[in-house]
Amino acid sequence: MSLLMVCLLVLGGRLLFVQGIDAEDQAQQAMDRRTRPVTLAPERGSILDRDGQILAESVQRYDLVVDQRLVQDSRVWDPEESGYVDLDIEEQLEELADVLEIDYTELEEIMVGERPYRVVSRRVTPEVKEEALEIGIPGLISEPVADRMYPNGGVAGSVIGFNGHDGQGLEGIERSQDKRLSGQTGERIFEISADGVRIPNASFSETPAVNGNDVQLTIDQDVSWYAQEAIASKVDEYNAEWGNIVVMDAKSGEILALSDSETVDPTDPSETDPLFWRPTALSQAFEPGSTGKAVTFAAALDSGEVTPEDKWTVPHSQTFNNEEINDSMPHDTHDMTTAGIFTRSYNTGTVQVATQLSAEERWEYMKDFGIGEPIDIGMTNVNKGLFTSWENWDRRQHFTTTFGQGYSLTSLHTTRIFQALANGGKMMPPRIIDSYIDEDGIETEWEPPTEPQQVVSEETADDMLKLMEGVVEEGTAYNAQIDGYRVGGKTGTGQAAGAGGYDGHTTSFTGVVPIDDPQFIVSVAVHRPQGEWESWQVTDTAADVMEYLLSKYSVPPSETGPQIYDVFTEDPQERPW
Repeated sequence: MSLLMVCLLVLGGRLLFVQGIDAEDQAQQAMDRRTRPVTLAPERGSILDRDGQILAESVQRYDLVVDQRLVQDSRVWDPEESGYVDLDIEEQLEELADVLEIDYTELEEIMVGERPYRVVSRRVTPEVKEEALEIGIPGLISEPVADRMYPNGGVAGSVIGFNGHDGQGLEGIERSQDKRLSGQTGERIFEISADGVRIPNASFSETPAVNGNDVQLTIDQDVSWYAQEAIASKVDEYNAEWGNIVVMDAKSGEILALSDSETVDPTDPSETDPLFWRPTALSQAFEPGSTGKAVTFAAALDSGEVTPEDKWTVPHSQTFNNEEINDSMPHDTHDMTTAGIFTRSYNTGTVQVATQLSAEERWEYMKDFGIGEPIDIGMTNVNKGLFTSWENWDRRQHFTTTFGQGYSLTSLHTTRIFQALANGGKMMPPRIIDSYIDEDGIETEWEPPTEPQQVVSEETADDMLKLMEGVVEEGTAYNAQIDGYRVGGKTGTGQAAGAGGYDGHTTSFTGVVPIDDPQFIVSVAVHRPQGEWESWQVTDTAADVMEYLLSKYSVPPSETGPQIYDVFTEDPQERPW
């Protein structure tokens, strides 16, 4: 009897605690057991080209997930039968295996157990999701996710980048702008019954997801495709390791194309050499060779120490401070103008022009043109190249840096240098991101991290355009000529460094069109072409792309003929090379 009284007192005390003293806490615990939080995924923003064409977009998909603890035989109300019916879990799993097109044994291993959360199938279509949930398996729910689609395949693939299985950006704009594109997750909390099924009409709370921004680029998908095909053909012709083409608006610095000889398909990046997961115009630095002379001559002219028509005696070989400098091919000694040295790209003459300035003065100009400086265009892993202070140059570097050796840069660096010269000496910050567009359609312009910079005077820039036109009309880039348009530019062939020293070359050309009213900069580079260097040329590829641009953007023909300086101080102007 006493034992019974003790038990009754304990039970009574417990009942008093539950219903009186701790009623609110107990009710909350019961509610917690009946509620289920579900993450609301935001829609990932699209990536658009300059005309609003879709380069990457998300489509609605669903992950099917299960609480294994709830997977069991169940009884549900059947309105057609007006009564409860018993459902056998094995039959339900067989039906689900057919819907998901996976083996029953494999599905059973996923569905049965004690884990509160396990993914059953990722990124199924809305139709498959509906079929799966209609089976009514306790504990099986869906979570919305976004699947990424790339309508143009590999066009501008290295710029766009790609995502991982979790939807997070791994390369390209998908990575660098992941925070903007991703948005913010939301959450919905609802009540479930004992069998894991949501209770209809029960109260729930929801924090809406905030969709990601669209990212609009300055890239032109058509130009990107055309340049991509052109450089792939050139690299194949010379059996080279890689090649790239940069297309830039001469006035704004906007990038229309960063095209590679091989491009990554964002839907299947594993099929592409990781070298091409990123634009080589950003990731690969090389010694520019004679395209680097553009900075040397611009500095000499801008300093006032040199004019385009100054006279120089230019031999094939010349010694400066015990360092012998040679031209690529033997030639007679010529009396030449400053412009003529640039036209024929003679190293000996270039050193003569460059040494009118001190090493420090030249180095300062090179730094002003961005050599050795990182370029922030809103993408990751941009190579800044190698460029040491003039104080650390060895004796030979004092001369080799005048003609594009002894330092390295990327194709984007070179393009930016020529953009400044084509734009009255004003270097614009390169940009590949135009703006961000939120889900309400409000645009926010991308702000470049640097300001425009006047690197040389407008007079110097005008003189340099005439020098560049001389290269195309009378010099090493005659294959860059385009009927009806004035074209300028500079060729270059630099030695390529390998593990044991120099063991190859990079050949390039950067062009400006039209010279009388510059609209576009086109830079072409081919790394480690095979064969004899005398036969390499990329000027024809540049001309092909420039012609396409002029046609696509309806640029009117030049109204004046070439305006160039004499190559030699005395006639005849046409002489053997």
